[in-house]
Amino acid sequence: MPASRYILVVDDEPQIHRFLRPTLVAAGFTVASAFTGAEALEKIRVSPPELIVLDLGLTDMDGSDVLAAIRQTSSVPVVILSARDNEAEKVALLNAGADDYVSKPFGVDELIARINTALRHAVTSAGATVVFETGDLRVDTLAHRVTLKGEPIKLTPREYDLLHLLARHAGRMLTHQHILHEVWGPTHGAHAQYLRVFVSRLRQKIEVDAAQPRLLLTEAGVGYRLAAPANLATHT
Repeated sequence: MPASRYILVVDDEPQIHRFLRPTLVAAGFTVASAFTGAEALEKIRVSPPELIVLDLGLTDMDGSDVLAAIRQTSSVPVVILSARDNEAEKVALLNAGADDYVSKPFGVDELIARINTALRHAVTSAGATVVFETGDLRVDTLAHRVTLKGEPIKLTPREYDLLHLLARHAGRMLTHQHILHEVWGPTHGAHAQYLRVFVSRLRQKIEVDAAQPRLLLTEAGVGYRLAAPANLATHT
């Protein structure tokens, strides 16, 4: 990642900045710091970053209000970094425009992977990726062809739409609500249990072992993500 990728870290804990700045610089980023919501919004106005790492528990305003203010004028990727672990709040933040959510305490490798995924998505979101590959799975969106280990997989139209959506946002957590809205439409009337059925059917077709999925990963109580090419892991 080139050093010109400029990240703003917003957190009221000095130790977080002391820890994250050298870590992110070593990973090839240029890093700026803000300790309050007001300071963050001013820095964003003066020198817009390419990504924001945003804590929720700021001293002057809640991070959710900072996110709302950012989204009024900018689509810059925002990765939430917080000690809060409330599933309903995670869902609300993701639906409000956050690109990802990393809980404290966190692993540095995980955070950098999430940052890189959010940056990649920001670059490609304006246009569709023609071919997506992760592990042994290959999705050719131009030909509407899906293969696993080179063998074609037959999907229903709805299963393909679900996989296509996840592939376009590979590595990014998508909430149940977002997926249902995008795949089934704004008046779908479906719910998370309905989506789980389709995810289970899709896993049977694209996973080597559907009981130990490595591609289509569950974010418990929140949604799903398709593993990014360089970030395969086993989740159930």
